[in-house]
Amino acid sequence: MSSIAVPPPPEASRTPLAQLRERFGTRAVAIALALLVELLLALLLLTIAPKILSPPDKTVPLKTFGVSPEPESAPEPPSDARPAAAEPRPSARAQPRDAEVPPTPDPVVADPVPEPPVLLDIPLSRMPDISTLPRRPAAGPAAPARRVAGPPAPGPDPGDSRRVEGRGPNGEPLYAASWFREPYDSELRGYLSTARPPGWALIACRTVADYRIDSCTLLDEYPDGAQIGRAVLAAAWQFRVRPPRLRGQYQVGEWVRIRIDYEVGSTRVR
Repeated sequence: MSSIAVPPPPEASRTPLAQLRERFGTRAVAIALALLVELLLALLLLTIAPKILSPPDKTVPLKTFGVSPEPESAPEPPSDARPAAAEPRPSARAQPRDAEVPPTPDPVVADPVPEPPVLLDIPLSRMPDISTLPRRPAAGPAAPARRVAGPPAPGPDPGDSRRVEGRGPNGEPLYAASWFREPYDSELRGYLSTARPPGWALIACRTVADYRIDSCTLLDEYPDGAQIGRAVLAAAWQFRVRPPRLRGQYQVGEWVRIRIDYEVGSTRVR
């Protein structure tokens, strides 16, 4: 099989753009086109710019205004129909400065002359006798001073502890003991085993925290020498007693009086 070679077209039949592309290449043609477009834009701007930058044909003339005081209006001539009292008074501007009105002095007012008193001619026979006039009654005895009652003295609170006879070791007041928990027979039986019933012992103790007592001392016992007081003092560390209550408050540290009765086969606390 044979191939036929096609000869290139002659240069006369090719366009200028094709000739430039073959001679300078594709990039040169693009640069030339860009320069041509910029040249056309510059010509367009130069054509439009004179119309934008040219000043307007007509100018607005400036107007000037003058400021001058208004002329004063001439006073109206007096009319026959208008009363004289209604005529306008001349203004202060029309009066000259030299013609100042002197101040009017205050009028002097003389003090009024008192008139002499009128004397009545009363004969002595008509004058009353002073000795016959009623006298002021003599003052009687002074009334006793009225006693003003003040507020009543505050009495003891119904819930306060009862005060009992006797004193503590240093003269402290004693209050009746209020048991927080009465001692059990088993707590007293071992200590009272050496005592001789029947009888009783009376002791005074100081209250401390946790419903306990300490510093107990013997006040009295019956019968003498029965050893009941010594046994109660030895067992007092187990007692649980409330502090005395004064004015509604518990007073820890106050002294209480405790009595223990010991009978045959039983004990009783007070």
